[in-house]
Amino acid sequence: MTKILYLYVKGGPPLEHSFPRIAGRAELHVLALMPLPDTAVDQWRPVCASITEAFDAPRGKELVEFVAEHAAAIGADAVITLSEFAVLLVAHVAERLGQRGASANVVRARDKRLMRETWQAAGVPIPRFRRVESEEDLRVGVTSLTPPVLLKPAWGAGSVAQLVLNDPAEVPAAWHEVGEALRLGGEVGMNELYQSGTDADLLVEEIFSGTTEGWYDAPGYGDYVSVEGIVADGVYRPLCITARLPVIPPFTEVGSTAPCVLPEPLQRRIEDVSRQAVDALELGTCGTHTEIKLGADGSVTVIETGARFGGVMITREIEEVFGIDPIAMLADELLGRDVDYPARMHVTAGRAAASVAVIPTDAAGNPWRTTPLWRPDLVDWSAILSPGSAIEQVPAFSMPVGDPVPVYDTSGGSRNWLGLFVVTAQDAETLRRDCIAVLDGLEAALGAVSPTAPGSPRP
Repeated sequence: MTKILYLYVKGGPPLEHSFPRIAGRAELHVLALMPLPDTAVDQWRPVCASITEAFDAPRGKELVEFVAEHAAAIGADAVITLSEFAVLLVAHVAERLGQRGASANVVRARDKRLMRETWQAAGVPIPRFRRVESEEDLRVGVTSLTPPVLLKPAWGAGSVAQLVLNDPAEVPAAWHEVGEALRLGGEVGMNELYQSGTDADLLVEEIFSGTTEGWYDAPGYGDYVSVEGIVADGVYRPLCITARLPVIPPFTEVGSTAPCVLPEPLQRRIEDVSRQAVDALELGTCGTHTEIKLGADGSVTVIETGARFGGVMITREIEEVFGIDPIAMLADELLGRDVDYPARMHVTAGRAAASVAVIPTDAAGNPWRTTPLWRPDLVDWSAILSPGSAIEQVPAFSMPVGDPVPVYDTSGGSRNWLGLFVVTAQDAETLRRDCIAVLDGLEAALGAVSPTAPGSPRP
């Protein structure tokens, strides 16, 4: 019996989505380094052949040996994770066991400073940047780069602890705020497992002036996209492009949509730039998620590449729209099986699907003025969505039902999520309208079915 070990930490698609797909390719064993979620347990636990909890396991390099010994003990033929925070660890475990994995070069897809330095040497289009290791480094970065600039953690994910600065006078407050945001992220397990001391690793970069003019024929999309793919034993296999709704300031993502409605020649240009970026990182075998900003006159800049699939429910979107299963494909690739990749990246489809992360703002970024209780189960979604469209809540990414909606935190990134939803529609434009309707209409819809939480309305 072929066996595969899943290393669980926070991050990646919900288990009820990913575990059945992995278990369909091999006997699934789970090593959990933090408590497993208690949502949808009846869907994911039955497909697991074994679950081992190791909350007190060592960290860093000692953890490689710990995981490798566990994998060897159960006879695992491959080790997999879908979490950003564990890809470096799993790559080292795979090398230790002589199995397929992302290779030690995956550090280039984790440390955004090293990523940009690698791309700079390879001629990949990127924004100007500087490493930041102190408050003084940040001050020098703000003065030497062209504002506005973005301060971000080198090992971060989910837009957590990202701040926009326009003036050196903002440096002291920003330095304090990013430290606090990283501390809060660490409390919920959003930190690197293998590399130690990463909270001190920051960078600051110029914000590429993005635009949708000359790219989209229709309004309402964000000025960046991502290319989803797989690196198979060193060969990059792009699968499709997913588009974005406009971000909420400073850079909180709220929606990923598929298919991308850009004309095919523009999608192929993006595919080529993505290939240049991924190839430069020299990865082994892993999922990939490459974010690319769209600029004026057809220019682009690469924001980052993750050595894992895109977050939220992007893999579900790809399945719904293109009929391919990236998670199963990656599992087969790690197990050394033949995988049927598309000859070229998919660019068109009949149906449309999106991941929508509701936060306490509308689609334009205006914070909610009221504090309704979180009761999406009582909302009449048919009054918000188009005929023929559907919406499904993802329990793993939802705040507790009945709790009051919190205030929007500009440095909180994905910690602002009230709930994540999968929306499906008959075409891409209907899908876009439905996503905006959800973001704009949910505050009122919740207020109509639940009382306002104690306290006065927000200003």
